[in-house]
Amino acid sequence: MSQTANVRLAQPADAPLVASMLAEFRDAIGRRSPADDEIEPAVERVMGEGGEYLLAFDQDGKATGVAQFRHRWSTWHSGRDGWLEDLYVIESHRRLGVGRALVGEVIARAREHGCVRLELDVDEDNPAAVALYEALGFSDRSKGSARSLLMGRTL
Repeated sequence: MSQTANVRLAQPADAPLVASMLAEFRDAIGRRSPADDEIEPAVERVMGEGGEYLLAFDQDGKATGVAQFRHRWSTWHSGRDGWLEDLYVIESHRRLGVGRALVGEVIARAREHGCVRLELDVDEDNPAAVALYEALGFSDRSKGSARSLLMGRTL
């Protein structure tokens, strides 16, 4: 079954819906935190700091997916760098084009904000997600000939 998702930019009044989708995402990936009561204030803060959430809906108006997009100025590109922070599609709507529609809208938003690059991280043990991102033009060599590695440190 193929479906076209209706994707729109979340507004501040959508923070509870975004928070509930992110809580479902947290549970789906087996995390224990953040706590439910911490997510909505975090969503509001991200929105207040210029981050964006995109929501996907089915034909009945049910939320089926969410994506978080952030951007910042890059010294190296004299333009903005974009970051696809989160992408989550509810299980019943996977492989129906919802993720593709959300990422497509993130790409469009990144272009509107003047981003010259859009990056993300993906679990390499999630071949469906890797395949989706590759099909949409993402590469682990977006910074040049060497593979890009995401590195981090807990503080």
